Amino acid sequence: MTTHPKITSLAVAFSKKWENATIEKRESQVFLRDFLGIFGITIVPSEHFEYTVNKNAGERGYIDCLIRAKIAVEMKSRGEDLDRAFEQLKDYVQYLPQDDIPKILMVCDFETIILDFGKKRFEFKTKELRKHLDLFGCLLEEDEDPKLREQMEASVKAAEKMAKLHDALKGCGYAGHDLEVYLVRLLFCLFAQDTNVFPKNSILEYVKGSKRDGSDLSLKIARLFEFLNIPQKERVQRTGLPPELSNFQYINGSLFAEQLSFADFDEKMRGTLIECAALDWSRISPAIFGAMFQGVMDKDYRREIGAHYTSEENILKVINPLFMNDLRREFERVKNTPKKLDAFHTKIAHLKFLDPACGCGNFLIIAYRELRKLELEILKRKFGKNAQLKINIMWDFLRVNVEQFYGIEHEEFPCQIARVGMWLTDHQMNLEASDQFGCYYARVPLIQSATIAQGNALRIDWESVVPKKKLSYILGNPPFAGARIMTSEQKNDILHIFGSKFKGAGNLDYVTAWYGKAANYIRATNIRCAFVSTNSNTQGEQAALLWKPLFEEYNVEIDFAYRTFVWSNEAKGKAAVYCVIIGFSVGQQSKSQLKGLSVFEEENNFDADAPQAAYGKHKVIYENDGTEIKAANINHYLVDAPNTFIESRELPLCAVPDMVFGSMPNDAGLLSNYSTKEKRHIVSEHPETKTWFKRLLGAEEFINNIERWCLWLEDVSPSDIKKSRFLKDILTKIRANRLKSKRLATRKLAETPYLFGEIRKPKTKYIIVPGVSSERRKYIPTGFLSPNIITNNSVLIIPGATLYHFGILTSGVHNIWTRAVCGRLKSDYRYSKEIVYNNFPWPKATNAQETAIKQSAQAVLDARAKFPDSSLADLYDPLAMPPALRKAHQTLDRAVMKLYKFANNMSEAEITAELMGRYRELVGYK
Repeated sequence: MTTHPKITSLAVAFSKKWENATIEKRESQVFLRDFLGIFGITIVPSEHFEYTVNKNAGERGYIDCLIRAKIAVEMKSRGEDLDRAFEQLKDYVQYLPQDDIPKILMVCDFETIILDFGKKRFEFKTKELRKHLDLFGCLLEEDEDPKLREQMEASVKAAEKMAKLHDALKGCGYAGHDLEVYLVRLLFCLFAQDTNVFPKNSILEYVKGSKRDGSDLSLKIARLFEFLNIPQKERVQRTGLPPELSNFQYINGSLFAEQLSFADFDEKMRGTLIECAALDWSRISPAIFGAMFQGVMDKDYRREIGAHYTSEENILKVINPLFMNDLRREFERVKNTPKKLDAFHTKIAHLKFLDPACGCGNFLIIAYRELRKLELEILKRKFGKNAQLKINIMWDFLRVNVEQFYGIEHEEFPCQIARVGMWLTDHQMNLEASDQFGCYYARVPLIQSATIAQGNALRIDWESVVPKKKLSYILGNPPFAGARIMTSEQKNDILHIFGSKFKGAGNLDYVTAWYGKAANYIRATNIRCAFVSTNSNTQGEQAALLWKPLFEEYNVEIDFAYRTFVWSNEAKGKAAVYCVIIGFSVGQQSKSQLKGLSVFEEENNFDADAPQAAYGKHKVIYENDGTEIKAANINHYLVDAPNTFIESRELPLCAVPDMVFGSMPNDAGLLSNYSTKEKRHIVSEHPETKTWFKRLLGAEEFINNIERWCLWLEDVSPSDIKKSRFLKDILTKIRANRLKSKRLATRKLAETPYLFGEIRKPKTKYIIVPGVSSERRKYIPTGFLSPNIITNNSVLIIPGATLYHFGILTSGVHNIWTRAVCGRLKSDYRYSKEIVYNNFPWPKATNAQETAIKQSAQAVLDARAKFPDSSLADLYDPLAMPPALRKAHQTLDRAVMKLYKFANNMSEAEITAELMGRYRELVGYK
């Protein structure tokens, strides 16, 4: 196999990243995502990770990662027995369907990779991966559209060449606005020479016609740019124009109107431009290339060329349910009725689209391409697949054009790329129409153009870009920035949009401002919207903060939604981004109230039951596995349930013990952060401290069975404290540290430096719940602790709780509730008492039923106790969970489901909806 240079470079970067990394077991999925990304494989966690294998007698196994028919991977911690891991993997693979059996079995402990091909086995170090890429040939076999793969490779190559040219020009002092416009013009020219706008290779030959040292190339290019802006009728009146310019027709569109300063070339730069011109630019995708091209302007992104564009797959997740699915269905209904088909054709030519965070325009480009493809199908029905049309007929019947598309972008350079990208896409689609109907057609000179406004979309009046009376759809991928990491400008933008209408607006992520502005803009219209955003907008406290006013004040309804999925094209080495897609519009109103029909629709008496006006009639939720769920209503947790706002509550909704945080040290680690080794050393030096040390648990210590100790001095006499030289030293430091605080309450704590800042130490056994837990676990590990064990404020505790409470909290039902309403730290669950625990609708239970739950809960604790050397992280790892523990949880789950009167086959979404219904009853929703 000949390895593409890009794959080699990605393999080198991968090896460098992981060669010296501190590896924990939970890092295996990140490792595999990076590894398979080298070969262009996009991981869908629900499909590829923790693949379930059904063995004999109902027993199950879990393959760490399976790419069907290609590779199965078993990951182990460093130093574990990889031969044993192979036997385990082989055992699992034999139960796969025949078509899914992989060509490669791979085991890895992060440092060493072993591959098994049946008769041959290869072993090498991860850092030597680049030398063995030929072994992974099957991973490069095409499952995807070959044309898309070809476009991707061509676009990457073109972007790399343009990066070289950009650096050379910038190195000579040619920078800023002039450089950006210069490169965009060159992009257009290079594309034009390979798509029949200019004669084939005309730009290449024009550049080759310059002097070898490049001394006259700057002038030649300047003359070309000037010439491309001269209308044909003016050209005939001018004399002395170089004959070589006659190959190039008038372009217009203002692309070449501005006069730029000269960009000086030398021999090497001339050679770089020739390399660029020698590529086949007809093979690039404007949607892919645009964002890559923007990336070449920033060296921080340079190493990630190919990783920063929004994938077509994700864009289609937005535009298909937003409008293309409806339009295709309407086409199927009218395609056999000429009059209705022509009206439909006219309709799609009057739809208008806005992306208010358009970047390089890839959402607009893909949307325009899909609309043009639909138009081509219309023309085939009108004229037949093999009709030969004359050029004037082409002009008349290609009605969809770039003027239907609008964008807003903060930076100038992406604006320029977006405009040119739309022109390039228009020309590509014109070529497709030409191929179909046997008549070359190009819209040159450029008369029509997409409207791309430069500015802050949250400050610009969208009506000034496109009046909402004319607009049909809003779509895009607004920027992600969490509430805690926004710049001051972004925070001001949030307050500008939400003002006093949204309580707690300061806790909203930046992307939510686009939801707020769009909701206000589309009032009393038929406009439909869809945005990609982080999943935090549908979880925890933020969900109610954003969606309650959108639903109640703006009358917004969610029309469709993709539940949480991993953004598939994040940069290598960057944290995964967990996203949702939400399509929304204003709620249904009577036709007399609704003023959103476009001018065209009103003039042509369009039926209000046509797809664009029929929003709300079919709502759909899309799951990660591709399942489509028809919904009566989609609420802000993206489940089929009424709009129910789980808001912060100080006390439990039901009659259960209060949940509180563990004790907060506020001690700079001087009382609360001692390892077993440190404790032993201190006790050996200061024997008086032996009885003062107590076991301390935070979330990490509890889950991973890490021994941590604290000095608990609550009951130590002042004389004992005074006698200890060790204590006097650390207490002096704690006192000084607390006195430095800006908070009055913390400074007051300096009066008692020997105590934790906040003390919550139960006198009896109590339940512990980690504040943060991995999203990979089906069950959040909870437990019972002795009062002799101290907890810190990274966990929550329930003093006075019983086995019954433990059973309900550790059940699948409660974990489903948690996943639906809790906040997230990255993708991990962030448990909170105010949102999750205090709002949870507990079941009603008789004494006998409570006893049954207690017995099942004790069985879970007993199953854990069989593995004293395993941490909760080990026991609840989906790949390692012991059968006995899994069975105990399943028994408990059935008992809790029975208590709620839930059917055993209910889906997670159905259980969530039922729990929200019970919550509504408890809080008195009308």
